[in-house]
Amino acid sequence: MEETIAGTEAVQIPTQRGESLLETAVRYAEDRHWDVFSGTWLEAVDGVQRCSCGDTACAAPGAHPARDDWATQASGSATVVRRMWSTRPTASILLPTGRTFDALSVAESAGFLALARMERMELDLGPVTSTPDGRMYFFVLPGAGAKVPELVRGLGWAPGSLDLAALGEGGYVAAPPTRVGSRGAVQWACRPTLANRWLPDVEELISALAYACGRDR
Repeated sequence: MEETIAGTEAVQIPTQRGESLLETAVRYAEDRHWDVFSGTWLEAVDGVQRCSCGDTACAAPGAHPARDDWATQASGSATVVRRMWSTRPTASILLPTGRTFDALSVAESAGFLALARMERMELDLGPVTSTPDGRMYFFVLPGAGAKVPELVRGLGWAPGSLDLAALGEGGYVAAPPTRVGSRGAVQWACRPTLANRWLPDVEELISALAYACGRDR
């Protein structure tokens, strides 16, 4: 079952307890129309969880692309998705950015501060993930990467002075319940719901995110 951070979005798309990675990936494709692709996976080696890539110093064990042509493999077809996980049932679930959504990446501390501010401002949010390495990803409409630098300047910050980045074409995010080595699993801070099917534009969230990143420096 997907993990959700306690105290966050309560309205949930129904899921089945014990749902497999394959079933979850299919739901992302069918319910959200997201392209998905299978990444690396974790393997037990001498009692230690290692990444299937074989690199003992892997920065994201079990949660990165398994092949260089991953962008061409990503698909929103349930049939194709089932084929991916039928051969690699424990593979991570990865979502390419720059297609149906971009993702704004901030430190987790700034992300939760921004979420609280957005709630007070009654902003409409899309899905938001929280990763074991302390990052949060806010899903927004595609095209955010080209807009962020100028938007940050307009708010009085120099581009690059804030820990705020946009992932667009050529990027990807790991989706719940993907596990990252021994650090834990990716979780939903705000999970996909029927209410947030329509994503916000980056302009709607940038002020709260920039403010939070500035406070978090």
